Amino acid sequence: MKHILFALLLAALAAVSAPLAAAGDPVITPTMVTIKGGEFFMGSFDNPKDENYPVSEPVHAVKIKAFRLAKYETTVKQFRQFVEATGYQAKGDCWKLAGNEWGMEVGQVAWDSPAYAPTEYHPVTCVSWNDAHAYLEWLSRQTGKHYRLPSEAEWEYAARAGGKGRYPFGDDPAALCKYANVFDRSGKAAITRLTGKSREEVGCDDGAQFTSVVGMYAPNAFGLHDMLGNIGEFVEDCQHLSYEGAPADGSAWTSGCAAFHGGAMAIHRGGSYNNGAVGASPTYRGHAGLDNRSSLGEGFRIAETIESEAGQQSRDGKAAKPSALEAGLAGAQQAERRARGKASPK
Repeated sequence: MKHILFALLLAALAAVSAPLAAAGDPVITPTMVTIKGGEFFMGSFDNPKDENYPVSEPVHAVKIKAFRLAKYETTVKQFRQFVEATGYQAKGDCWKLAGNEWGMEVGQVAWDSPAYAPTEYHPVTCVSWNDAHAYLEWLSRQTGKHYRLPSEAEWEYAARAGGKGRYPFGDDPAALCKYANVFDRSGKAAITRLTGKSREEVGCDDGAQFTSVVGMYAPNAFGLHDMLGNIGEFVEDCQHLSYEGAPADGSAWTSGCAAFHGGAMAIHRGGSYNNGAVGASPTYRGHAGLDNRSSLGEGFRIAETIESEAGQQSRDGKAAKPSALEAGLAGAQQAERRARGKASPK
């Protein structure tokens, strides 16, 4: 009888400790990678300059504390669980490719529209900076962890992964197709058909036309996938048109924000499937309104604060165990390769 009672007690404790999304479904937690702290020079003098858009100057030294960052961009599957558990409404206008003067237009499409969410393992798009925060607040409540967006400095430090060149792997944009889903030959053909506009592509071809299942490309030196290309990733920082006065401690810059057309703006980083060699640089900066939704390449990646020095020391340089998200990811990646008709980029 004692054995039975002990077993029941263990089962009850397990049920209490397991985070629940809704009706007994375990929360899909991200696979996190610990990013060891360090110092780097943030920014670049090589990116285009426009007085209305954020530039990546001046180059400045930043010291980063250890933190954790998701191995993959947030997926349709993860965001769907949040919406189904809470009834959250993330529907409305979303930018999409179109055959007009701008090559894009606002349409009544949503994060789960089949054209923009072809599988559960594609990165979620047509979500705003505000939508990302709603998801992260819910995920933090469900798990008891401090999930958040990375700061812009944390993001660039993680994307560079110790690299000193134009890209983390070197200076040649033709090598991007190994590491990033960008505006290459396949992307150009597909996007030109939709928009009627042509521009210079990256000189490689990975077979992907639009967004890709996450994790299809080689990771950077920190073990992170898709930091460049696929979708742009919102960070916590609001828009500043330069790095004059930027924090040197790696924290998010959320005061003294620069508006655009009268509205508050957030920064996103990494470029997307619709960006060429310049936009896919780890130093290039994009911006969007806090409630702006786009299928052209804005989503987000999850960061996590390391609460204590002891936790930092025990996690430095270690990747977390695979999460439930990865259980079906390998199959989705195989299907993606079959759909492209090739197993590796060239």
